[in-house]
Amino acid sequence: MELEQKVNQLPAAPGVYLFKDAGGRVIYVGKAKELRGRVRSYFAGKWLDAKTGTLVREIADVETLLVDNEREAMALENNLIKQHRPRFNVLLRDDKTYPYIKFTAGEKYPRIYVTRRLKRDASLYFGPYFPAQLAHRIAELIHRCFKVPSCTVDLTRRHPRPCLEYYIHRCHGPCAGLVADERYAEAARDVRLFLEGKHGALLESLEERMGRAAEEERFEEAAVYRDLMRTVEEVQEKQKLAAASGDDTDIVGYYYDAPLLAVNLFHLRGGRVVDRREFFWEELEEFEPGEFLGALLKQLYLDAGYVPHSIHVPVEFEDRGLLEEILRERTGRRVEILAPQRGAKRALLELVMKNAAHSFTQRFRVLRPSSAASGEALEGALGLERAPRRIESFDVSHLHGAETVASLVVWENGRMKKSDYRKFIIRGARPGDDFAAMKEAVGRRYRRLQEEKKALPDLILVDGGLGQLHAAAEALEVLEIINQPLAAIAKKEEIIYVHGQEGEPGALERHSPVLHLIQQIRDETHRFAVGFHRQRRARRDLHSELEKIPGVGARTAQKLLARFGSLERIRELSAAELAAAVPRPQAERIAAYFRSQVQPQQ
Repeated sequence: MELEQKVNQLPAAPGVYLFKDAGGRVIYVGKAKELRGRVRSYFAGKWLDAKTGTLVREIADVETLLVDNEREAMALENNLIKQHRPRFNVLLRDDKTYPYIKFTAGEKYPRIYVTRRLKRDASLYFGPYFPAQLAHRIAELIHRCFKVPSCTVDLTRRHPRPCLEYYIHRCHGPCAGLVADERYAEAARDVRLFLEGKHGALLESLEERMGRAAEEERFEEAAVYRDLMRTVEEVQEKQKLAAASGDDTDIVGYYYDAPLLAVNLFHLRGGRVVDRREFFWEELEEFEPGEFLGALLKQLYLDAGYVPHSIHVPVEFEDRGLLEEILRERTGRRVEILAPQRGAKRALLELVMKNAAHSFTQRFRVLRPSSAASGEALEGALGLERAPRRIESFDVSHLHGAETVASLVVWENGRMKKSDYRKFIIRGARPGDDFAAMKEAVGRRYRRLQEEKKALPDLILVDGGLGQLHAAAEALEVLEIINQPLAAIAKKEEIIYVHGQEGEPGALERHSPVLHLIQQIRDETHRFAVGFHRQRRARRDLHSELEKIPGVGARTAQKLLARFGSLERIRELSAAELAAAVPRPQAERIAAYFRSQVQPQQ
């Protein structure tokens, strides 16, 4: 069935849609109150942003899943995003890994572990827990009260005797056959109910078992169940007190500078900031805050072990009311999502936004590491024999071959050394021949260093690709300079070519400090070259304008510019004022020439 025909036959019912590419990979997951209208809107031909246009061009197939209402659609959408991780959806990437409690439900004797890595296995994962110590405290409680261990003993075979955990009453001892399978399974079920937060069902089960043990006069066992009930009730009471105290709030702030995004999530418990989470995205060419925050909050809270009473966000978003309703059903209490506009809540939100900006700077704008760190990073990335302390960089600039110039800038010990910058007027190369111009500039520079018996730099960097790299290498060969580290960086692809390793060009990570440093040097070289070229072109234009005047040659034009500074200033002067720099007859001709240009305009 053709895609268009398939879309037109979709039902007008709530559900989830999955867009797939030609390879069958899921590239986007979305929910809809009415599937047919929502999916057809993608193919209407008018997209709000370039990202949607790119998505539609890659869609080869669509799959839909029907549900009863929009709430179920939101929950299913969240699960499918986590399962398929489609590249066009907002994907949650937490820069700080929080611990989970892993319950090995697939084992005959389930155990629990504190872990920071989630795997696709038969185990159940509960969390994340913050602060991180909370996961370890819960695991300790489970060992002490339920006697389900975290050991690494092979429980598929019988051992002659149990480990120390059994003797200190933190394990039932299944490894040595010291507990009946039914008793251990019962303890594992209790742990699962406890981790799932089903304290009411757990208390009912414990009370029933305690009563049965007491009737059968198994009083020690009944006392164990009684103590377990007290522990569960204490945990439940502490959670109630924490909830009743209020001020359990999560605050979300962000900082965006295309295509980079940093998000901070602050956790306030009992009125105090107990932890902060950071998230980063690196390729968000387009960013709509409301849509993004809606997707982020779904992934954060729909499967969370604990949801606070309030969630503060910088802007409103479309599914806010629906998400509040689902979270209220899951938690059994009111959950408020709001965008504060004034007062203390707004002040706290702005503080989180400020912290997000700081996180952004720390993550993405560390462009000036220490000199030693920069050199060592360059040494490793470019395969140099030693860390460079001095880098000299070249670039060529011209306009359609006219006024060709080259520039040299110097980076030394972690900073640009402007006193060593140099300019070159290219005279030997044909107009428009960038390679010959680069060869001339490099040759002139290092011939002079040889004559002055000065040291060569640790690295020569040229702006361009393989052509510029080979031109610079030829200039060094003519001067019999060998084993000189030489590299080039191509503008568009940001690929680095190292002389002698041309067959293996390096593509550094997009936000690598090494790439940032090389780009910084390259951009400064380009700026210096373009600035010099503009000066030369402006001077040429001034000379040509003055030399149009009868009796004014190149030397007279130079004299006038040196005295008065600019053509605009010369236009405004009278003949008497001009006579201070040139003879009176010349001054009168210049003044008359500029007066004749003004009169037709008037």
